[in-house]
Amino acid sequence: MDFELSDEQRALQDSLARLLADRHDAETRRRIAAGEAGWSEPLWRQLVDLGLSALPVAAVHGGLGGRTEDLMVAMMEIGRSLLSVPLLGGVAMPAAALQAAGGEAAARWLPALAAGEALLAWVHDEPEGDGSAEWVALRARRDGDAWWLEGRKSAVQHAGSARHLLVSARVAGEDGDAAGRALFLVAADAPGVQRRALRLIDGTPACEFTLDGVVAEPLTLDGDTVAHGIDAALAVGVAGACAELLGAMEYALRLTIDYVQTRKQFGRLIGDNQALRHALADMQVSLEMARSMALLAAVQADRPASADAGVDLHRAKLVVDRHARLVAEAAIQLHGGIGMTEEYAVGNVLRRVLVLETSCGDADTHVAAIDRSAAWNTAPLGANGSG
Repeated sequence: MDFELSDEQRALQDSLARLLADRHDAETRRRIAAGEAGWSEPLWRQLVDLGLSALPVAAVHGGLGGRTEDLMVAMMEIGRSLLSVPLLGGVAMPAAALQAAGGEAAARWLPALAAGEALLAWVHDEPEGDGSAEWVALRARRDGDAWWLEGRKSAVQHAGSARHLLVSARVAGEDGDAAGRALFLVAADAPGVQRRALRLIDGTPACEFTLDGVVAEPLTLDGDTVAHGIDAALAVGVAGACAELLGAMEYALRLTIDYVQTRKQFGRLIGDNQALRHALADMQVSLEMARSMALLAAVQADRPASADAGVDLHRAKLVVDRHARLVAEAAIQLHGGIGMTEEYAVGNVLRRVLVLETSCGDADTHVAAIDRSAAWNTAPLGANGSG
């Protein structure tokens, strides 16, 4: 697929690239990752000033339009610099769910998200769910006019910086049922919210949640609206992760080309070796495969209710994950021993790729979803039991 940037997208890309080149080099990244917070709030404020928090929000709520293709431009630059910021899980995914759900909560929260005045953590994944949209085991029970939540949620990136949580919970049915899910708003410091801070393998701050009798505000209980909200959030999450992976792949390839063009062995540049040239060519092929699928994900994320969007998103994430791993591992191999050190950037690319691989579902989750949508599982059976 061909992706030609508009003038506005190109201006955003150029502004973001200049800012990150000036404020977020490899040494700065290491220092931020080693800090107590694990990310730079002052740098995030500069990104907000550039309009990044407004990208995923519709203009009617004070945003810049809410198109995932625009968000993709920003996520690629974030991937190229290995920047850790809460744009995807703290703004874009909850904004997608809120816009799908509508109502008073959307009118209240979307302008604040667009202006960068609030972070609203998307809290959906669970330890047994592997990123599935349908798997919700955390339970919601009603007592008069109040709702109470009980259960656990998996690690949520940057959730420690959010004052409120957008939580999926089950009001009826079995844990993996599509029906019976609901969305609730919860104050992060509400009584009963147990938040365990941790660091992912790439240094990104995250939190695991245990909710023990937590009072929650229902965002929506309507089954169809809930399904649309969860699907919309996960669609944006998949597209954003694919774009960030694409940016990380470009960074890894650039680092590797620079290395083989300057590193000498036995008096010759190692880039003159034909086998290494073939390996670089394979990396470039993987990059272009990922680019096409990342664009497909961005296009389909803006139409999550369409018949083919869901399976295309699963396919895109599966393909981009696979090729990102290939590129990151090849980059380390071509760098040799230095590629495995903490101080060298190419090793950080692989660690970020491994984290993003499990975002919004791992490979098994996407393969299972593709299999369920296949013709042999959806075609009606004939009288003799055949399709």
